[in-house]
Amino acid sequence: MGDVPVALTGAEVDVALREVPGWRRVGNEISRSYAIGYHGGVAMIVHVADVERAVGHHADIDLRWGRVRFGITTHDAGHRLTAADFDLAARIDAVARAHGAEPLDV
Repeated sequence: MGDVPVALTGAEVDVALREVPGWRRVGNEISRSYAIGYHGGVAMIVHVADVERAVGHHADIDLRWGRVRFGITTHDAGHRLTAADFDLAARIDAVARAHGAEPLDV
């Protein structure tokens, strides 16, 4: 059995958010939405899923017509934010850029 991830403090979350511009905190998760066509969104999700499998962490994903939303929290840390969440956010941003997704400020 692996180690339990350590939740970040409020101040640490504030610092980490500055490292992933465009992501916003909503309770105990960070989220971001992107505009992308439906089929492009499906391809982007598959790419993100491959990254998630490699790093052993996953986001909650909501695919709608013309948009994809990602929500990230660490379930193993009591649904709190950890460094792994911010690492995954940066990786999702890179995948989104590769797929031509446009960030939405909602």
